[in-house]
Amino acid sequence: MNSPLESKMPVKNLTIPLERDIFLRTLIQELAGTLQDVVGLEEASGFISVVGQNMGKQIDQDYKTALKVSQLTPEQVAEVLVDLKKRIQGDFYIIEQTDDKIVLGNNACPFGDKVIDRPAMCMMTSNVFGSIAADNLGYAKVELKETIAMGASGCRVVVYLQPNAEAEASQGRKYFKGEEDW
Repeated sequence: MNSPLESKMPVKNLTIPLERDIFLRTLIQELAGTLQDVVGLEEASGFISVVGQNMGKQIDQDYKTALKVSQLTPEQVAEVLVDLKKRIQGDFYIIEQTDDKIVLGNNACPFGDKVIDRPAMCMMTSNVFGSIAADNLGYAKVELKETIAMGASGCRVVVYLQPNAEAEASQGRKYFKGEEDW
């Protein structure tokens, strides 16, 4: 019989829920949670927004390069938003698309359960979507109407493409080509 402090099982054979994806999602969860606890939700969202904006610019360029275009059309922007989330295991889909807005639904967060109680992490979605839409169409305002992070069963995100009355009345973050309205 083994002593309580000694096991004959090799460590490499242990069943531990740890691999790169879980590790990285947990890392982001803990960073967001620490930021939320130390500086507050608004400031934490701001820090994560900077990262999301930079990632949005890179992802936008990757799609434009792959499509061999210098600018995405509104239809391509909507397709890119859905596709990029699917590639990272989100389940976004278009609910409605008009000249004024793109309404998206989502059944699965790319961060999985790590997003629960971490609404600052949703700034990644807001900034990636806002950066891509604004850089191609000149303007965007992203409203996170419902989020899994805040306890909803899914997400509902509206990307306004025109600075009209509906967009102005919404709660969201504005984006302009080449910058963000903090």
